[in-house]
Amino acid sequence: MREPVTSTPNRSDGGGRVLDTLVIGGGQTGLTVGYELAQRGQDFLILDAAERVGDVWRSRWDSLVLFTPSGFFEMPGMDFPAPAEHFVTKDEVADFIEQYATELKLPVISNTRVTHLGKDDGGVFVAATADGTYRARNVIVAMANYQVPRIPELAADLDPEIKQIHSRDYANPDSLQDGPALVVGMGNSGAEIGLELALNRQTHISGKPTAVIPFRIEGWFGRKMGIKLVRFMATKVLNTSTPLGRKARPKMLGKASPVVRVKMRDLKAAGADLVPRVAGVEDGRPQLEDGRTLDVRNVVWCTGYRPGFDWIDFPIFGEDGKPKHERGVVDDVPGLYFCGLFFQHSLWSETVVGMPRDARYVVDRIAGQLSDHTIASRRPAGRRAS
Repeated sequence: MREPVTSTPNRSDGGGRVLDTLVIGGGQTGLTVGYELAQRGQDFLILDAAERVGDVWRSRWDSLVLFTPSGFFEMPGMDFPAPAEHFVTKDEVADFIEQYATELKLPVISNTRVTHLGKDDGGVFVAATADGTYRARNVIVAMANYQVPRIPELAADLDPEIKQIHSRDYANPDSLQDGPALVVGMGNSGAEIGLELALNRQTHISGKPTAVIPFRIEGWFGRKMGIKLVRFMATKVLNTSTPLGRKARPKMLGKASPVVRVKMRDLKAAGADLVPRVAGVEDGRPQLEDGRTLDVRNVVWCTGYRPGFDWIDFPIFGEDGKPKHERGVVDDVPGLYFCGLFFQHSLWSETVVGMPRDARYVVDRIAGQLSDHTIASRRPAGRRAS
């Protein structure tokens, strides 16, 4: 087992060196950004709030498997160590990206959460952490806009005897107490968790999916043709450079992604009760839109997340808390960038399939701001700029 990736922090009290670029977030997005920065000879660090690289994946529910096989797992500079048609588990993802950071010698500072990002009087970015500050000419926030669990206000009115848990904190059926369960939300998380629970207890699943992929991704067509077709549509067609993508993007922001692996017939075959949306609470029990109340002992909120960028001290956010940007470039704050946002450029910008293209675009914009002399003087021997 490899040791967690760490580095000697390059902190500054205002008089230390200023980095070319500071990357905030050490998941697969931050590591891919780091790879691209290294290829261009930049002086950079990656700050990660987790104790170990990959811990965000390790903390997800036990049975989680990626929708795409390892042949589609795209992180530049290293192939995933498995047959191309192997469907990757969440722990395999976690171990791979930790290995990626180690073998590519990416400068990750673990267990370091940024609590405030602003600028000093000289226009240099200053990132504050519990252990010190970091200064940089450019900052890339390499995080999805899904940070804080979103739970409806009506949850506070449910009977305290009902155990409530968000999908972020669900590990397996043992996460719940005995008795019937209600899963609220019919995105991929709700469908997969609901199917798992329905196999061992009475389970109600509330809501309707945005859409359902009409083929089995594990089947021959799914592996050979279907995933390629979906990938083409989600990256080459539905992006901000195409008329169709620009039209679709505002309609998809804030909506759950299509359900990929689970089909409605799978849920019904497992005995799940598919019910309307939860509209309120009656006598401490969840009440549906059709007026029925459900006598359950558990509620799993698969209701998504909201952005958690309140630590960024710049007026760049809309009323929904999402940053205003163009392909990750924040025009109102020169030097500030994002990578890993939902539909940043394409429908799959938040995934390991679509994100590398965004990382290259953002880093190319940064590299263009540095003089050829600066880049050449900092480029490691034997490493070529893209």
